[in-house]
Amino acid sequence: MQIKHKLYLYSSLAQLGLIKKSYIAKIMLVAFIGTHVPLLTLIISFVTSNSYSWEIAMRVLLIALLATLVGTAATIFVLHYLLAPVILTSAALQDYLHHKKLPELPTEFADEAGTLMADTSQTLYKLDELIHQISNYDNLTGLPNRDLFRDRLYHNVSQSQNYQQLVAVLLLGIDDFTGISHALGHETGNQLLRTVAQRLNSGLGKTDILAHLNQDEFAIACTNILSFESVIKRSQLLLSTLSKPFAIEGQQIHLTASIGIAINEISDVSDNPSGERNSVDRLLQQAHIALYQAKQQGRSQYQFYSPEMNAQLQERLTLENELRGALERGEMVVYYQPLVDIHTRQITALEALVRWQHPTRGLVSPAKFIPIAEDNGLIVAIGEWVLRTACAQNRAWQLAGLQQIRMSVNLSARQFELPNLVEVVRQVLQETELPASYLELEVTESFLMGNIQHSVNTLKQLRELGIWIALDDFGTGYSSLNYLKRFPVNMLKIDRSFVQDVTSNPDSAAVTNAIIALAKSLQLKITAEGIETQQQLEYLQERGCQEGQGFYFGIPAPADRITDLLKQNCQPIKEAA
Repeated sequence: MQIKHKLYLYSSLAQLGLIKKSYIAKIMLVAFIGTHVPLLTLIISFVTSNSYSWEIAMRVLLIALLATLVGTAATIFVLHYLLAPVILTSAALQDYLHHKKLPELPTEFADEAGTLMADTSQTLYKLDELIHQISNYDNLTGLPNRDLFRDRLYHNVSQSQNYQQLVAVLLLGIDDFTGISHALGHETGNQLLRTVAQRLNSGLGKTDILAHLNQDEFAIACTNILSFESVIKRSQLLLSTLSKPFAIEGQQIHLTASIGIAINEISDVSDNPSGERNSVDRLLQQAHIALYQAKQQGRSQYQFYSPEMNAQLQERLTLENELRGALERGEMVVYYQPLVDIHTRQITALEALVRWQHPTRGLVSPAKFIPIAEDNGLIVAIGEWVLRTACAQNRAWQLAGLQQIRMSVNLSARQFELPNLVEVVRQVLQETELPASYLELEVTESFLMGNIQHSVNTLKQLRELGIWIALDDFGTGYSSLNYLKRFPVNMLKIDRSFVQDVTSNPDSAAVTNAIIALAKSLQLKITAEGIETQQQLEYLQERGCQEGQGFYFGIPAPADRITDLLKQNCQPIKEAA
């Protein structure tokens, strides 16, 4: 209300059509009226008075009129210049609004008009800095974003005089960051990203450019490298730097990263000036393709881009499109592989393994479609279907009077993160009427370590159902005795990478012996994966390993062939499926 009162005269004048859009015209009108009040008073006085002759009255009025006009002109002229701060401030705002031009207003004046100019100038400069920050820097980490990264790399390449110099873009992606973020929570995940950014920034060279492109990807541009070997060393150093634990809110968080590398000579990037920005974009795209290939090879890998990768990426995209709906179309099947007591040679369990029976491609390797399903989330629906199918099949074998054995089913990281996992498992057991003691769920170290307490709670709830819990691929992850004591598991599974050369590689033998001894000390059952030879079997048997799994005992096969195997009391399957 107070503001409206102060603006009463201004708003009233704004109603006048001729001066509605001009603040200067309003000032001039007021000044004109103000300076002519004395003249009007004088005219009225002479008209109403009989003391003066008309000749004297007209002479005085003419002189007064001329003096008033001169005074009015001088007043309006001076007012025009006194209004210059307001006019310039308005023009500066319009220039910035339409042309993003920063003002050059003076800031040394102390009165109201001077303060208006200084505050406006300061505000526009701060606003421009804020817009620049928002437009060019990542809000989470404070690092340059993709646009600023491209601009800086383009600038460096275009200014370089050494055309034989190599330019490389290293695209670093945190392995399974989605799973880590889900396990830690949103805010802790963000804090982890900020810490990763700080650690990467601390190891930069003087001419390196670091940027945060999206949630789990960072880009590093190197323009002063002289050989491929220097890029390899840089990549290895980055992976080693990130392999060290991160201390976040009292937690020790372990992570790994993969790196995709695109490399080219500056001459190849800058030969065509009009296409330099496209060349920078192409380097980034190639680094993305190489990063995908690196992640396909496992954790903590780096990979250089090659043209062949483009074809592989197109193949993956096609496969991903075809995978959607495969479950609904009935293209998924479950194969089973025996787990055998290596002393009695009797089948003690079966592991359920999903296969994709593609209508035109035939049987698609799990190594091709499982990573895709894990990336796009289809693994949740597929995993639940496998669990239900395997439990129903095991119950059918039991009702048929065949040997009662455990059914082992793998849980993916995405499944394990589900808040209703325990309820889903309970419901499947009820629907299939399979006793819980005949179901074994396999989990891996890597996704258990994301959120230790959550993992412990979930495993305890599953154990309370009566289910067996096996820790898969043991020895390839953290393998911490402290954590292992906390996880309520029944069994350790020795990874096939140790078993395959256990008789020829002293390191593999030492790890295998240590895992067996550890399992015995914790009173856990032990299963060795990937047994393929008699020598491997005898070695594991002598060390006290209890169960074995691998092609030596039988390959994964459909349910009908496993039925025959169960009837024949564990005769190995000889024919590949």
